[in-house]
Amino acid sequence: MSQDYVRIFDTTLRDGEQSPGATLTSAEKLEVARGLARLGVDVIEAGFPAASPDDLEAVRRIAVEVGNPADGGHAPIICGLARATRSDIDKAWEAVRPARHPRIHTFLATSEIHMQYKLRMTRQQVLERVEEMVSYARSLCEDVEFSPEDAGRSDPAFLYEVLGVAIRAGATTLNIPDTVGYTTPDEFGALIAGILRHTPGIEHCIVSVHCHNDLGLATANTLAGLRAGARQAEVTINGIGERAGNTALEEVVMALHTRPNLYGLRTGIDTTQITRLSKLVSNYTGMPVQPNKAIVGANAFAHEAGIHQDGMLKHTLTYEIMRPETVGATQSKLVLGKHSGRHALKTRLASLGYALGEDEMDQVFERFKNLADRKKVITDADLEALVSDELYQPRELYALDGLQVACGTMGMPTATVRLRGPDGQLHVHAAVGTGPVDATYKAIDAIVGVPITLLEFVVHAVTEGIDALGEVTVRIQGEDGLSSVSAQREDDLPRTFGGYGADTDIVVASAKAYLAALNKLLVAMGTFGPAEKSAEHSLVQ
Repeated sequence: MSQDYVRIFDTTLRDGEQSPGATLTSAEKLEVARGLARLGVDVIEAGFPAASPDDLEAVRRIAVEVGNPADGGHAPIICGLARATRSDIDKAWEAVRPARHPRIHTFLATSEIHMQYKLRMTRQQVLERVEEMVSYARSLCEDVEFSPEDAGRSDPAFLYEVLGVAIRAGATTLNIPDTVGYTTPDEFGALIAGILRHTPGIEHCIVSVHCHNDLGLATANTLAGLRAGARQAEVTINGIGERAGNTALEEVVMALHTRPNLYGLRTGIDTTQITRLSKLVSNYTGMPVQPNKAIVGANAFAHEAGIHQDGMLKHTLTYEIMRPETVGATQSKLVLGKHSGRHALKTRLASLGYALGEDEMDQVFERFKNLADRKKVITDADLEALVSDELYQPRELYALDGLQVACGTMGMPTATVRLRGPDGQLHVHAAVGTGPVDATYKAIDAIVGVPITLLEFVVHAVTEGIDALGEVTVRIQGEDGLSSVSAQREDDLPRTFGGYGADTDIVVASAKAYLAALNKLLVAMGTFGPAEKSAEHSLVQ
């Protein structure tokens, strides 16, 4: 590999999905993996196969379909995470084995605080475990990555020793994680430089960096590590991840792209795919991107101040260090409205990167016509929200069939909801609430009959104007342990589920988002099983 090439290791589907509320279905994981392959990432960490049978199957499916492209094109490395145990490594290998380029990624903590309080192991025991488990992983797979967890707070001398053992045992990539986001760029850069100087056999491995954002330094630390000699960056779309998140893919890639004279490094990323994938991940996880987020935020290329606008009109470089087109944030050039036909819609969707089948196109075109009757001009943002809402929702155990609300200053807010249940029957309920959304949610709760807690409710307009298409994202958690189910995590904390909905009627969008999250919860509960099961399992009697 060229010395100026940086591998992009995306862990959106593993570390990113560990964000509270960011749980993805298998179908959603596969769609994101396809997007990552189009983006050109070198490695996709598809999940933690030992976490649950569903996670193992999701990783295996990605290995089969994304890891072996039918057109013979770019086949990213498909990676599965495993603790330093034989059972975890066996499950990781089972999941990634079908890929053209499989990788097992195993880890063990090396900081004093982790070894003493979490592992309850001595330094010698850690060294022996690393040697045994990396050797075992290498006996199964030629590509093995090892991570000394909490490397940022580990004794550097001990770290060199551990990494040397991993190399001798067969590791091909050594990942240095700042697991708790503790280090500063100077410290982290010096740590990577020290590893490259003092670790025996390091010249035979790729050094990787994996930084968390607890102090807001994840991207800065990653770039410092790359300048010091690391040649793989572990990142997530939109910077999602545990606690404050991970290094954002878009920030690292565009920093290297925009400042070639400073870094002298390159990646294989197709930057024009960044914005689209950012929106897809945001919709699936139910985690909105903050407007001022670098690269992919709504305001990243917006200019309101008069001085800025004057400079932009004279020359874009006055206030933009990159063009929005570079990251795929293009403005609509084809005006769509109620007089537009199917061909115009299909062409515009193709230009946005959506290659839809005939059945999917029929669904989207019908929704498009309904939207066009209520909105004068349909923008790119409207189309992307519409496609996400129509095609990428979880399996509908309960589907919204009708909604009517009454509210205002003269009476009590009331909502009447009609849902089509898993049994195919219609269920109607009316409820009173503090407002139209609250009343709608109470009516839905009465029909579904599963106790949940609403943790987060976010609403915003996709586009400007009084006729804007509104987006709603929600996050829910089942009560009484109802959400700690098939994909139960190691810490046994209740899982949360995100939902997304879009409509010109914000109450309808709210109902769609709530039902999307509820459907994820119900599927995770295993109450209804696979889609082909009979409809007699309805919770509504």
